[in-house]
Amino acid sequence: MAAGSTLKVLHVAAEVFPLVKTGGLADVVAALPVALAEQGADVRLLLPGLPAVMDGVQGARTVIDVGACFGALRVRLLLARLPGSKLPAYVIDAPYLYRRGGSPYQDSQGQEWPDNLQRFGLLGWLAAHLAADDADPQWTPDVVHAHDWHAAMACAFVAEHGPTPAATVFTVHNLAFQGLFPMHDWPLLGLASRLMSPSGLEFHGQFSFMKAGLQFARHVTTVSPSYAREIATPEFGCGLDGVIRSRAGSVSGILNGIDDALWDPATDPAIAQRYDAERLAGKRVCRQALQAELGLQADPDALLLTVVSRLTSQKGLDLVLAALPALLKAGVQLAVQGTGEPALEAAFAMAQQAHPGRVQVHIGYDEARAHRLIAGADGIVVPSRFEPCGLTQMYGLRYGTLPLVRRVGGLADTVVDADGEALAQGRATGFVFDAATPGALERCVRRAIEARADAARWAALQAAAMSQPLSWQGPAQEYMSLYRRLTRVD
Repeated sequence: MAAGSTLKVLHVAAEVFPLVKTGGLADVVAALPVALAEQGADVRLLLPGLPAVMDGVQGARTVIDVGACFGALRVRLLLARLPGSKLPAYVIDAPYLYRRGGSPYQDSQGQEWPDNLQRFGLLGWLAAHLAADDADPQWTPDVVHAHDWHAAMACAFVAEHGPTPAATVFTVHNLAFQGLFPMHDWPLLGLASRLMSPSGLEFHGQFSFMKAGLQFARHVTTVSPSYAREIATPEFGCGLDGVIRSRAGSVSGILNGIDDALWDPATDPAIAQRYDAERLAGKRVCRQALQAELGLQADPDALLLTVVSRLTSQKGLDLVLAALPALLKAGVQLAVQGTGEPALEAAFAMAQQAHPGRVQVHIGYDEARAHRLIAGADGIVVPSRFEPCGLTQMYGLRYGTLPLVRRVGGLADTVVDADGEALAQGRATGFVFDAATPGALERCVRRAIEARADAARWAALQAAAMSQPLSWQGPAQEYMSLYRRLTRVD
């Protein structure tokens, strides 16, 4: 990159809010590029042409007709603009690979698409061709920033094409999902066979897209400093901790931000009454409206907790179920929204049937409802067994809905426990526990019940929570510094 020139950054990802969202990745991919553009970068995205993407982008035009590749007969690279932000986005129009129902990764029965290797191999391959000045002669990125396993092959394709000058950054959003494929499918990628080794992409008799990012990116980031340290350990490393330790000097954590324009109780059109830290009466209105909407008892003394999450054991939601009888006896109300493991979905549905007026469960995801849940609840529960960053606890902070979290990953980095010292210093923003047990969660909730009984203490906690700097401005500055360091011409 020439000194003083505008930094060109290509973000490569499988999903982006509001077009395609299965979790927090989509929120990050929607917000970080905008924040980088505000810092002066020339930012574009590369997305697979899933139906919602093809239908949602604006002004699409063909950049190059690629032809037949990765099992598809017709592949085109389009350039369009995202709705809302208007950022430029390349879209891979490959109907054979992407024009289908279900989720981006699974069919309607929850089975992985059998051609995911080709679907996401193509994503990485085209990212590398853009970086090599081989796809769009009008624009060549200085940095290719790949997100999670779906985009990780971009790092291997760039590394294997020596003349490609672009620096690669790979962000691990969740190490548990690795993109593993059978060895015999390796030829479909068109990469050298020498990469099919333990020092390359081989992983316990399969090959791993995630490992492509970890091995071949110039720099690896995770979405919180604590998670960056955790994934270098056997407990959290998902079998890849040795690879991560070998890259120790090139792995760092940059805490996610949130879209503080989208998540702002002072302007949120989805909630019953807008409010801010100086006008918390509006939050009480939201609480009453939520109880009425959900059919919960109009109990002003109850600690109204919410869960807005994928319903998985990773998220620790079995702990919520195990602790629930004791919590209900202590006066808790619980409102849940999410989808996930069938057993957990069924267990939460049974809890609602067993405790009408105290527990309400919505199996599914509704963005506006999520805003109402977070605005109306007293606390948001995130008891994860591991948590790379977590966004819902940050939404809770923004809305004065105090997080109750386990001390892992980004939860540890964003929530200050309401112990005596932190309370005295005005730094406390929520409640933190350590052991992944129902008893530890129950004790944490009881501390929150005790704190809420003291109106002045609760108000101080809410004020501290709502004053936290959570926007993308700070993380974007950190990424810009990283990009400049990687592209500096010595």
